Amino acid sequence: MSAVLSGQEIYRLLEQKPPLVESYLNLGEQIQPNGIDLTLREVALLESSGKIAVENAERQLPELATLAFDGLGFIDLVPGIYLITYNEIVHLPNNVMALARPRSSLLRCGVTVGTAVWDAGYSGRSQSLMVVYNSQGFRLQKNTRVVQLVFLWLSGETEGYRGAYQNENID
Repeated sequence: MSAVLSGQEIYRLLEQKPPLVESYLNLGEQIQPNGIDLTLREVALLESSGKIAVENAERQLPELATLAFDGLGFIDLVPGIYLITYNEIVHLPNNVMALARPRSSLLRCGVTVGTAVWDAGYSGRSQSLMVVYNSQGFRLQKNTRVVQLVFLWLSGETEGYRGAYQNENID
């Protein structure tokens, strides 16, 4: 039977090797009753087209231009799409998957984050798509909490993720 991990279960899995999540900034603020908030490390513009095909070898990701934060750690975003990278590195066991949802404060500002599934067995520092719908733009500070990652126990263990993004952005 699958179930959402509680904050207490997340704390317990943070003690395993490797930990469920590492490189967090403030665990006391980030752990929630039903997940953990991921924080903003980087924002980039997509500067070219991308391509996916039947064969993964034909995959082509867009070129990116990383945007700079100002002296106070803020960035002003005009309406549009951005690729964001999180500070946290996630290590999912083979019996846990994760889904992320934007924090409600983002939604109330006319901004959302599109995410994919974090498959059981995945390790890495993920990226997601941020969309600024607000016609007035949006001001965003580095290291702010932007999504809540919710973990789900699987009904059984899988062989684990073995895709192209395994161990991505771990530096």
